[in-house]
Amino acid sequence: MPRIYIETFGCQMNEADSQYIADRAASAGYEIAAKPEEANVLVLNTCTVRDNAERRAYGRMNHFKVLKDADPDVRLVVMGCLAEQDRDRMQQVAPHVDAVFGTSELVAFGDRLTEWQPALQAAQDDTVDDDVAFERALLMPLGGSADAVTDAFSHLRGFVTVQRGCSYYCTFCIVPHVRGRFDHRPMREILDEVAAHVASGAREVMLVGQTVNAWKDPATGEDFGDLCKAAAALPGLERLTFISPHPKDFTEKVIADLATVPQLNARVHLPLQSGSDAMLRRMNRKYTRAQFEEKVELIHRYLPDWAITTDIIVGFPGESDDDFEATLDLVKTGVFANAFMFIYSIRRGTPAARWEQVPAEVSSARFARLVEAQNAATRAYHDRKLGTTVRCLIQGPSKKDATKLATKTLDNVTVIAPMPPDYDEALYAREPWLDVVVETAHVWGCTGRIVRRAERYAESGAPVAQPVISLL
Repeated sequence: MPRIYIETFGCQMNEADSQYIADRAASAGYEIAAKPEEANVLVLNTCTVRDNAERRAYGRMNHFKVLKDADPDVRLVVMGCLAEQDRDRMQQVAPHVDAVFGTSELVAFGDRLTEWQPALQAAQDDTVDDDVAFERALLMPLGGSADAVTDAFSHLRGFVTVQRGCSYYCTFCIVPHVRGRFDHRPMREILDEVAAHVASGAREVMLVGQTVNAWKDPATGEDFGDLCKAAAALPGLERLTFISPHPKDFTEKVIADLATVPQLNARVHLPLQSGSDAMLRRMNRKYTRAQFEEKVELIHRYLPDWAITTDIIVGFPGESDDDFEATLDLVKTGVFANAFMFIYSIRRGTPAARWEQVPAEVSSARFARLVEAQNAATRAYHDRKLGTTVRCLIQGPSKKDATKLATKTLDNVTVIAPMPPDYDEALYAREPWLDVVVETAHVWGCTGRIVRRAERYAESGAPVAQPVISLL
C-alpha cells in the first residue's frame, strides 16, 4: 500500500485541510507515513501569514528534493495558501514539485491521489535498494513533523470546518486573496460532520473558520450562536470549542447564545492586533478600541469564567510610540490570559507591504516590552490555578519528557504531570479526562499530579494510583 506524508504550516484551517486530504488518501488506499523517507507522496500544506512559515515551506521543498533524487517515483505536492499565491513562481523556484493545489482545490487533489494510487502501488512493489533507503533516512534530522498520523489519542479531538475565506481585507493579511471571500457551509453538513467525530470517539470538537463567528447558514441565515446551540444538542457531544473569531462579529445575541451552551470550553480567542485606533484604522480592522472593549465587557457579563486570549502585531507600518503605548497599556491591565505576539512582517500582495516600515530595531525593542508585560499577565493567570484541581483532556506523552503526560485544560492551558504508575495507553485513551492537582505555575503552563481519570467529562471518574515514595 502506498504511503503519504503530510506536513502542515500555519493555522487550524490548514490543519483541517490536511486532515481532509489524509481522509481522502486513506479512502483511496494510502497509509499515513510518520516520516518523509517512508512516503511515496510528500505533501506540504503551506501558509503565507508569516514570512517565517513561507521561508520554511520553500526550505522543505528543497529538503524533499533529496528524496525525489533518491527515488524518482516519489511525488511532491504543495497545497495551501502559498500554493495559491505562488503557483507560477513555485514551478520556477522549485521545478521538482510535481503538483500544486490551491486552497479551493482540495477535492481535485483528492481525485489526483486516487489517480496516482495504482502506479505508486506498482512502484512500491518493486524491490527497494538498501543504499537508497539509507540515503532517504538521512533526511530525518532536517525538521518538520508529520500531520494526520493517528495514535491512541488522536481520535479524542475533531476539527470541523464551518467556513472558508474572509471578506474583511485587513491590510496586513493575504488570506482573502488566497482563500477567497466568505464561503459558509450549510448547517446540516456541519452537524453531520460533528456527529461523525462524536461517533468515532471524539470528546472535544473544534469548529474552525478563518472568521468563524461570521458564519451564517446560506439558506436560513442562522448565525454562529444558532450553530453552537444546534451542535450542543447532538447526542454524545461532550465539549465544543472554536477558532478563530473576529471581534466585529461578536454581537450580543451571539455571545448570549454561547452562554446557553454548557459544552463550550471556557476560552475565547479575541484578536486585538493593536490597542491604537489609528493603527486599527490602518489595519482595516473594522472596530475601534472602545468597541473591542465593549466586546470584552459582553464576554465578561455573559461568560464571566471564560479566559480571553488574543493576537497582537507590533511594528505595523506607521506605528508611533504613542500607538504602541496604547497597546501596551491594554495588555498591562491583565485582560488577556495569553497572547500570540508578532513583529509585523511584510506579506507580498497586501497594502501594508507598500507602506513605509518601522525600523527593525524599534519593532524589536517594543516587542520585548510587550512580551514582558503579557508574560507577567499570563503567569498571574496560571498562578490562580495553584492548589486547584483542574479537569484536562489527555494529549499523550510529553514531547520533552516521555515519563510525563501532556494535558489541556478547558481554557487551553497546558498541564504536564508525571505518568501515573497505572499508566496504560489503551486505558488512558478509554478514560482520557484527567483531574490534575496544579502544583507549579509557569508562563508556558502548569505542572501537577494526576489524581483521577474518567471516561466521560461529566463523570467523577476513578482514583489514580500515586507513586510510592521511599523514605529510606
